[in-house]
Amino acid sequence: MPSPKSNFQRLQRRSSVGEAIDENSNGKVMVGQAGLVLTQNMAELAEFPQGAAAKDGPMRRVKMICTMGPKCWDVPVLVKLIDEGLNVARLNFSHGDHKAHGQTVANIREAAKQRPDKYVAILLDTKGPEIRTGFLKEKSGINLVAGNSIILDTSEDYDTFQGDETKIAITYKALTTSVKPGNIILCADGVINLKVEEILATGVKCTILNNAKLGERKNMNLPGVYVDLPVLQDKDKEDILKFGIPNGVDFIAASFVQNLGDVQMIRETLGLRGRGIKIISKIENEEGLRNFDEILKASDAIMVARGDLGMEIPPEKVFIAQKMMIAKCNLAGKPVITATQMMESCIVNPRPTRAEASDVANSVLDGTDCVMLSGETANGAFPVQTVHTMRRICEEAENAIDYGQLFLSIKQQTLAGGFRTIDYVEAVCSSAVRTALDMSAPLIIALTETGQTARLLAKYRPMQAILAVTASEITARQLQIVRGVHVMLTASFQGTDSVLRKAIDMAKELDLVHSGDQIVAIHGQKEECAGQTNLLKVVPVS
Repeated sequence: MPSPKSNFQRLQRRSSVGEAIDENSNGKVMVGQAGLVLTQNMAELAEFPQGAAAKDGPMRRVKMICTMGPKCWDVPVLVKLIDEGLNVARLNFSHGDHKAHGQTVANIREAAKQRPDKYVAILLDTKGPEIRTGFLKEKSGINLVAGNSIILDTSEDYDTFQGDETKIAITYKALTTSVKPGNIILCADGVINLKVEEILATGVKCTILNNAKLGERKNMNLPGVYVDLPVLQDKDKEDILKFGIPNGVDFIAASFVQNLGDVQMIRETLGLRGRGIKIISKIENEEGLRNFDEILKASDAIMVARGDLGMEIPPEKVFIAQKMMIAKCNLAGKPVITATQMMESCIVNPRPTRAEASDVANSVLDGTDCVMLSGETANGAFPVQTVHTMRRICEEAENAIDYGQLFLSIKQQTLAGGFRTIDYVEAVCSSAVRTALDMSAPLIIALTETGQTARLLAKYRPMQAILAVTASEITARQLQIVRGVHVMLTASFQGTDSVLRKAIDMAKELDLVHSGDQIVAIHGQKEECAGQTNLLKVVPVS
């Protein structure tokens, strides 16, 4: 039987995508959670009748992001989504205007007021750089015939030129210097395949590879090609500066991040006014995979955006790219989101397909912090039921994990891999998780100003719930993308023992602990001093 490493190397097949993934894994399998840590056996399946979850209640660890849209942006529906497990509301700025998004933000905050013990973060997802085809003489579309030629023209005025079966305009002016003969160009979400035959002075001549109908202003992907467009277009900057910052969004999810410079550009755009907003880099093409290490280091979180990624790299490579990115985020202690088509069929059906249910569960086993729904909640017929179903799938997957073995695996890789230098705060956090595992403590409490202590605890994936106590509402919301972390807001950290007692009382109300239990707590010796977590103690629950 071949070893996992030989399997991994076989999967690479020395393609450029494989090389990009291989470069990021240093020729080794990036060990995530799956395969090493499963404990649930077939006999246990009989314990749960159809429709029953493994564990209902506050113990769900993986967080859920829901895209806002007409089917879910009203307050009553949002309240139901919060009850089912909504942690982050995603605003997709590829659609809608500031007025519509502003009303959605107001509705989210109104719904959150009705559930004061829960926190809902707001994520602004930028439209980002894109390449589109132009307008057509035939507004209903043109029929492209396999074997015929078509010119993609970069010189025509995109807003006025009307194309036909022989020539269409495109928005990407650098196409002639980006592609070369033999490259494949995908249009309309991959429905149309073109092969570059000749580079012209003002465009590219392509052969049509399949019969299809092309409509106006369709998206275009250039697999394996570096796209020379800034990560933030003028619209994106306006959305961030005139909407995101004034409305206090918690996250910017930046589309098509390709390198360190892209992340730096976003931080510069946020400036001092937006310095508290966290940056989520969306990895959507081969260039982003190739530069993943530098992107991860500069970002606050990563989104595995499988939609465009699956267009930009061969579909058979997406799973290994996903596992590589999740594993690296886990070792860095940074949140990672798995997104796109997770339960796509639920746009029209009340139940996911078996493949979709397995996809969600396997993402949890891979180590993702969050799973994301797009059209399922924005435009789907069953937004609340879909979130309910996703929550139950996540709970089942979480309960199949051997957390003791998982802790040892993460600790070993952290120390042996040299991924990052472990500082004293992380040492305290890993010791807290080990202590909680050894003594079967039901809860770990962390007093945190910025959320970093809670994120480091979550890195080691404890079986126990993590209760992060913070005086910052922003921190409380930004921890909504961190796996396994529940949040309690406190007025201040003056009187550490008193704050801990209040946290324990809240945990008792949530049924996380009971009288007679012992919990693990970590905090700083100096009260109200960020980055100084250096005390670990065991506290009895009275």
